[in-house]
Amino acid sequence: MINIDFINEDNYAAESEMKDISELLSFAYDYLKEAGDAEVSVSFVSNEEIKNINRDYRDKDSVTDVISFALEEDEVNIIPDDAPRTLGDIVISSDRAKEQAADYGHSYRRELLFLSLHGFLHLLGYDHMESDEEAVMNGKQEEILNAYGVTRD
Repeated sequence: MINIDFINEDNYAAESEMKDISELLSFAYDYLKEAGDAEVSVSFVSNEEIKNINRDYRDKDSVTDVISFALEEDEVNIIPDDAPRTLGDIVISSDRAKEQAADYGHSYRRELLFLSLHGFLHLLGYDHMESDEEAVMNGKQEEILNAYGVTRD
């Protein structure tokens, strides 16, 4: 089972959107046959906030759509064996998600679910720095979204 903590201080996401994301990430966790209990946080921010995060943590002074901070990447594990896995944090720019939904011609819901899943896969170790990794990650995203019933509406 996965526990998702939403951080939505400025109400960038509706309750229904957070429910959809929670259900998708739970589905993905089971679909990928991940073991044990886990925790993840999902934060919703503005373009300005995500630009600052991107600049401060990635040295990229630009707006992006989603950033993930994986906690299992570190080689030092200080979490007790019987504790749930703490996967990390996903930060989504709601502003950018709305822009991209319009640009791509699909719903805001679909874009939010896609970005949430994209960030979640990063927390689980998927990446797209190399073309072969990108193909695997893109394929996994589409496979999970299709299995869950999210279309490009």
